[in-house]
Amino acid sequence: MSLEQLAKDIAAEAAKEAKAIIDEAKAQAANIASDAQSEVEVHASSALSGSEMEAAQIAKESVASARQMNQKDVLIARREEIDLTFEAVRSQLGNPKLAKRSALLDSMLKQAKSDSSGKMTLLPASIDRAALEQKASGFTIGEDIQALGGFILVAEDNSIRLDYTFDNRLAEVWIDSLGDVNRTLFGE
Repeated sequence: MSLEQLAKDIAAEAAKEAKAIIDEAKAQAANIASDAQSEVEVHASSALSGSEMEAAQIAKESVASARQMNQKDVLIARREEIDLTFEAVRSQLGNPKLAKRSALLDSMLKQAKSDSSGKMTLLPASIDRAALEQKASGFTIGEDIQALGGFILVAEDNSIRLDYTFDNRLAEVWIDSLGDVNRTLFGE
């Protein structure tokens, strides 16, 4: 299972919650607009012609304000849902029982071997140390790093630092997949 697919799966699960939040925000906006319209009608029926024009202007402003507040609420709800989805993906990646974790490490090690040159030290994420000690032949194993998983390769003279952490891969995939995440969560 790729990081992209994991992000999509978690995003799909979060879509229901996001829809409920957005529907609630839209309902609140409709109530605000309805209340504003009722208020305008009360003012308009009891006012003189000059006051009627002022009430009509207030009605327009009230409806516009309600729409603007609704848009803001929807954007905030969407941002919260996107953040929750990202944290859910991070949580899954940091789980030592992540399905195909070993395959992800194998794939990254293969890429690291082709990208590296000279003597390099592999700094494993503590969660993957045991697996990497078994699989990472040809590299010196160094100190643990704080990461969701994966490793960093460092050249002997510290001139090269290659990041193969799950954190780094997630950041790359997340940016590339944000449009898909939005479509999955919000149907747009």
